[in-house]
Amino acid sequence: MKVAVLGASGRAGKEIVKELSARGHTVTAVARKPEAVADLPGVTAVGADAETPAAIAKSVAGHDVVVSALPFTVTADKVVAAMHEAGVERLLVTGGAASLKDENDVRYIDRDDFPEIWRKGAQGGIDFFYALKEDPTLDWVFFSPAFNFVEGPRTGRFRLGKEHLIKDASGDSRISFADYAIAMVDEVENKAHSRERFTIGY
Repeated sequence: MKVAVLGASGRAGKEIVKELSARGHTVTAVARKPEAVADLPGVTAVGADAETPAAIAKSVAGHDVVVSALPFTVTADKVVAAMHEAGVERLLVTGGAASLKDENDVRYIDRDDFPEIWRKGAQGGIDFFYALKEDPTLDWVFFSPAFNFVEGPRTGRFRLGKEHLIKDASGDSRISFADYAIAMVDEVENKAHSRERFTIGY
């Protein structure tokens, strides 16, 4: 498949690009600084300003699917406008965990123990998620990582869910960028979700 990755030089983006390359996909790795993108088989690095919908649209036109690993300072309206301008229907978004629910069906951002220092960034992810829901035609997926999204090994062992945060036996919610990338590329290939969120954890 021909896949464009936005935010390709970030911690999640670079692992997604690496996984796509390893599986033989043709990848356009879009980054503000394309020189930071690893030289991998099937990967072409392209420089573009993600704040400019026309620049994104030019970079992703002609692709089968777009994966966004952009920070949420780039808002949904810009990414969605670019998708429509480019005529690409399938968008997979590296999401956030704050809108996932606990065992009492309370969103984590609404809990009293949610860290205040994370609130502004988390709200950006939630706004992006709900903006996707408002678009009537885009075939989107919002893929929320675990609460702790970290550097770590590629194990290939993880669990998937829908609306509730996944925790391990000790109560820790964690996933490595490398294992997240496996599941993201699985979704690229298998299209198991459409116009919904899913999540991952150990």
